[in-house]
Amino acid sequence: MLERMTNADAPEPRPRRRAPAGAAVLREDVTEAIRTAVFEELAAVGYARMSIEGIARRAGVGKTAVYRRWRSKLHVVLDVVSALAVQGLPAPDTGSLETDLRLLYEVSSRALRHPVASQILPDLQAEAARNPEIAEAVQKALREGQDGVAKGIVTAAQQRGEIAAGVDHGLALDLISGPLYWRSVVIRSPKLPKGYLEGLSRATAAALKAL
Repeated sequence: MLERMTNADAPEPRPRRRAPAGAAVLREDVTEAIRTAVFEELAAVGYARMSIEGIARRAGVGKTAVYRRWRSKLHVVLDVVSALAVQGLPAPDTGSLETDLRLLYEVSSRALRHPVASQILPDLQAEAARNPEIAEAVQKALREGQDGVAKGIVTAAQQRGEIAAGVDHGLALDLISGPLYWRSVVIRSPKLPKGYLEGLSRATAAALKAL
């Protein structure tokens, strides 16, 4: 549980530069506490029932601390979801396409099956069908974060000669990302079958080499 913060947005001293008169100094620890609270609140009540009041209460700050950073519930969610796109992991580089895919799937599987992620993603997808702004942010977070790593795997495999140089990158990324996302998020399989990730890595590598 995050500790309750007092004077959350009080200006902090800056050694070599003074903030302009009247400018608010937003504490980064408070901002991160709010972002964490957004994820927890989304998982607990969903987007439709989420409120600025609930976010602030969970973060241990006042509502004004939230409104200083984002002007509405929609904007705080868009910011937090969009931030996921730049938190990608480095692409695996084991020297083998199949082994690179296996490492990617192991990390992705744990992330997608995390209790918070497994609750938030379906809810945001439902909201995305009704709200173009949320749809754009969700697509950015889901595709850019994953695709950045997958593209690195494809590029490395091309350089090693495992995949044809002229392969369609969009199709390759769909082959890599689609099956695990389908099983983990769409049909929400409670448990992956034994050997599933090994088989998926092997099948995906074979498909990519056949393109």
